[in-house]
Amino acid sequence: MITEHVRDAAATAFVFGFFATSWFGWAQEAPPKRLRPVLIAGSVLALITAAAGALFAWRHWSDGTAFDADTSPVFGIVVGIEFGAAAVGAGLLALLRRTELTAPWIAFVVGVHLFPVAALIDYPLVHLVAVLVTVVAVASVPVARARAVAVSAVVGLGTGAVLLVAAVSSLLIALLAY
Repeated sequence: MITEHVRDAAATAFVFGFFATSWFGWAQEAPPKRLRPVLIAGSVLALITAAAGALFAWRHWSDGTAFDADTSPVFGIVVGIEFGAAAVGAGLLALLRRTELTAPWIAFVVGVHLFPVAALIDYPLVHLVAVLVTVVAVASVPVARARAVAVSAVVGLGTGAVLLVAAVSSLLIALLAY
């Protein structure tokens, strides 16, 4: 589950921690009251992890990385496709007045885009995150309907939790490899 480069593990902790905070925030759109403390705690832990990952990545910026002249442009293309697909889908959902499905759509796109990213940077942990975020996205709508809660609460909590655990794991990988 490790990556070859300390910098990449630390940067992954930053990125996943940052986005975990975003997902925990999105889950606070209309969650059951009992989830609010969990979402706030998740956001705080994710921010701390993101900050630690950013600091550690900065300290190891001159170390090796999977990003080079070949991988960087491909990464940019993958992220560009992700943003485009997310925007088009969100726009269509808005036109169809199905905005409650925007969060699972975005999570689905994020999960799917992580498959080529994981292969590109050769970081097996990211493959696992790709699978789990995609599963959360697909399962969130039926779970939310079965429990009569907002879809954003289910997908935000699930995606935030996956990203937080991956961020902490990635930070530990970076620290232990150092």
